[in-house]
Amino acid sequence: MLNKIRNDYVLGIDIGGSHITAALVDMETRSIIASSIQRRGVNSNDPAEQILSSWCQVIKAVYQNFDIETKRIGIAMPGPFDYEAGISLIQDQDKFRSLYQMNIKQELARRLVIAEKNIRFVNDAAGFLQGEVFSGAAREGKRVIGLTLGTGLGSAFCENGIAEDAALWESAFKDGIAEDYLSTRWFVSRYFQLTGSKIAGVKEINSAGNDEAAQQQLFEEFGYHLADFLIPLIKEKLADTVVLGGNISNAHAAFLPYLQKKFQEQNVVVNLKVAALQENASLIGAASCWEFYRHS
Repeated sequence: MLNKIRNDYVLGIDIGGSHITAALVDMETRSIIASSIQRRGVNSNDPAEQILSSWCQVIKAVYQNFDIETKRIGIAMPGPFDYEAGISLIQDQDKFRSLYQMNIKQELARRLVIAEKNIRFVNDAAGFLQGEVFSGAAREGKRVIGLTLGTGLGSAFCENGIAEDAALWESAFKDGIAEDYLSTRWFVSRYFQLTGSKIAGVKEINSAGNDEAAQQQLFEEFGYHLADFLIPLIKEKLADTVVLGGNISNAHAAFLPYLQKKFQEQNVVVNLKVAALQENASLIGAASCWEFYRHS
């Protein structure tokens, strides 16, 4: 039996290089309907037809148990992408090459029998921050910087409730670019320099038997790097809130004291938040484009 659903539910979708996750979002309570969540692995190097078919199967699986009068969809997609027109511009990355210059909005609308105007796209980094502003850690923020710290460095800026990709990963920083110092690979490289031991990621640093002095030095240096990166950005954007997400943020207790110490030394006053929604941020952020973006 289909669940009768009010018409203030939007389907939020998070598309990555190896998966698609989709769920209905209640726009009134700003929360995900847990029973609607669907996730599936997708090989982004597959032919276009196979990728699109997999996406549509997941979307249909969400809708099959819910009776929704008007289907509206918000999709968080990696770039480069023409988010207004719905056209993929990903060409030189190891993913979605078969979708290059394809109008994804048209293809999905045709396969799902949904009006094109009812499908909207947002940048994936912006989607994370949009979600945290809409219903997560940054609901009170007016001018918000969002960073996802993980394999790479994602960044976005949100003003008046609308987040946009900041693309700061390749900005000049110290002796290289920001991502050189604010990603998993920095931890791996620096830990090896300090101890001569190899680790796969940040989670391993606190494992039993690891060098405690090296652990402390590593997180201290990272905290100071993050502060050096954020302080001029906070001043430039007049930001009142910073939200940190991504896998590295799970170790926030180890590096935030050093970040906050440098903020205090530089008289930087900002609300520093750790992301609250985790993987749901992009889903909620994608769906919330129907709240903030009023164009049709």
